[in-house]
Amino acid sequence: MSKKIDIGVMQGRLLPKYQGRYQAHPLNYWKPEFILAKERSLDCIEFILDYNDVESNPLMSKDGVQQIKEEVKKNSVKVLSVCADYFMESPFHQDDDYKVSRSQDILKRLIDSSEIIGIKNIIIPCVDDSSLKPESFDKFIINIEKLVKYAENKSINICLETDLPPSEFKILIDGFNNNNIKVNYDIGNSASLGYNVKEEFKFYGNYISDVHIKDRVLNGGSVELGTGDADLDALVIELKKIDYSGLIILQAYRDDQGINIFDRQYDFFVKKFKELI
Repeated sequence: MSKKIDIGVMQGRLLPKYQGRYQAHPLNYWKPEFILAKERSLDCIEFILDYNDVESNPLMSKDGVQQIKEEVKKNSVKVLSVCADYFMESPFHQDDDYKVSRSQDILKRLIDSSEIIGIKNIIIPCVDDSSLKPESFDKFIINIEKLVKYAENKSINICLETDLPPSEFKILIDGFNNNNIKVNYDIGNSASLGYNVKEEFKFYGNYISDVHIKDRVLNGGSVELGTGDADLDALVIELKKIDYSGLIILQAYRDDQGINIFDRQYDFFVKKFKELI
């Protein structure tokens, strides 16, 4: 590989569940995860911006941003990406104009915070309740294209995560006509949907700047790495083909506590992806 790949963890995976939720920003106890990530020689933590309590998230205030910067400096663990789950609850292609306007404001503020922290990828998930269909593409693009340009001026990528078939996803990407629209590739979600890794990379492999590592069974939920239908061997091959130099984020299966099950899966990941890392 010509460039180093940063390996990180999805925020909260090294900590006990927040309010029993599977994935959420661990409000008020997020700082210790930097120490745990450093102990595991991880390069970064992918922060989460939730819909719930969004104004309490450190990404949304000057003081919070400064606290993040302090933890980054203290522990030498970077924050290079944000998984903006907020937009799963309030998507840009919804019919409520007020909520769309609010989402636009949240994204602009997130872009500003990201510039200060050094975040390079903002992920907008369009899955589950916020799933995109071709008939919604135009509305989605119109409602976000100015913010994509705003992010581009600050050298920040807007990374889309969708459950679209590969050919339709490529149509959506092309609709923006902007090099700062990138792809967040989730190997677990693709496995659950029955998509073929090689075909996905054929359509949009060169747009991928953030990879989520997890395992799922076909038409089912998350399981421990190596026990589901995710074709991790094929993923390694395709990432090598494109000389991938983006982020790889462990979003693997978790239990209530998080830490021990992460360590077990991280060992599996290192052995499987040793050619890349």
